[in-house]
Amino acid sequence: MSPPKDFASPAPTAATQAVNVVPRIFPIVLAVFASFLAIGIALPALPLHVHDRLGLSTLMVGVVAGAQFVAAPLTRAWAGGLCDTRGSKRAVMTGFALAVASALAYLASLSMVDQPEASVAVLIAGRILLGGAESLVVTGALSWGVGLAGPQNAGKVMAWVGIAMYGAYAAGAPAGMALYQQAGFHGIALAGMLAPVLALLVLAGIKGLPPASARRIPFYKVLGAVWWPGMGLAFSSVGFGVITAFISLLFTAKEWGSPSLAFTAFGIAFIGARLLFGHLPDRIGGARVALVCVLIEAAGQLCIWQAAAPLLVYAGAALTGFGYSLAFPGFGVEAVKRTPPQSRGAAMGAYVAFLDISLGLTGPLAGALAGQHGVSAVYLAGCGAVSCALVIALRLLKPSRANPTTN
Repeated sequence: MSPPKDFASPAPTAATQAVNVVPRIFPIVLAVFASFLAIGIALPALPLHVHDRLGLSTLMVGVVAGAQFVAAPLTRAWAGGLCDTRGSKRAVMTGFALAVASALAYLASLSMVDQPEASVAVLIAGRILLGGAESLVVTGALSWGVGLAGPQNAGKVMAWVGIAMYGAYAAGAPAGMALYQQAGFHGIALAGMLAPVLALLVLAGIKGLPPASARRIPFYKVLGAVWWPGMGLAFSSVGFGVITAFISLLFTAKEWGSPSLAFTAFGIAFIGARLLFGHLPDRIGGARVALVCVLIEAAGQLCIWQAAAPLLVYAGAALTGFGYSLAFPGFGVEAVKRTPPQSRGAAMGAYVAFLDISLGLTGPLAGALAGQHGVSAVYLAGCGAVSCALVIALRLLKPSRANPTTN
């Protein structure tokens, strides 16, 4: 009986392995960083604008903030299809245009601040546009980068695109807070327009790759092909989700002061792991890297759960960041292996959608758990979820060991 079909390229030659990926994808990485600044800059300002200036409830703050993350997974299939049929560059540039439209909606909402309900409705429309923009940019950048660097370097591409995204979040949040204090939400909207315009200029002269001429496979088959790597990503993302959403509440409950060092520890470990070890998924296999990294991430969650002092939380946040950093490209390499080149854009869209869904569910489910059993219990649950990713990594290892080389 024939083994399950593997669409990965043949084992790379020494010449292929010697290719320096970074120069090939650097303009894409730079453009992703610039565009994601628009998201990062708005993050700390949105709650203040909606709650303090518009005078709306914390529930509405959550609705406004979450609108982007609801829109993103709903547009992943469209983004992937656009990559495969019109080319990845077209998808990325369309995403930048939507980001500019989102900033225009932000500006339009400011013209009706004396009508808070109308203003927030326009603001939500802008957030939905931004969710679509994020979906197109990430899916297109991953597909474009893998096309330029080759599927044998998919892990490196994912690592560098991830560095650009999370680096933009890290840089954008303090910059956005300072900008909001100086220029208000008007300044946030203008900066949100400038960032994607700069990204458009960066990529305007870069030649895109033509769409594949081979027939695409249906999206439901693509989803089936990436199902297990995607579920691994979903479970491993819970650790990231509970760090970002509940560390502040944990420090408040324990009366430990500011949680900023926990976020710093997570970010440094996350980016450091990708810079130092981002080549490993391509070299030794995505499932092997994911297996080790989710163990590290689970240990970090346990550290936070048992923490009796802030220092152990910092250590746990660093372990979580380190482990999660390479779990994403680890499972991602497995997703790329399971899909043909002509449907790689759809595969990237489907794969990243598991992250969107995971983060969308983690917040309310973990919040309900914290209300019943305390904030610390969230991190025990996080360890349990990450451990499910460990089981999936083990499952992904089995086919490659069991498959014969011939029929």
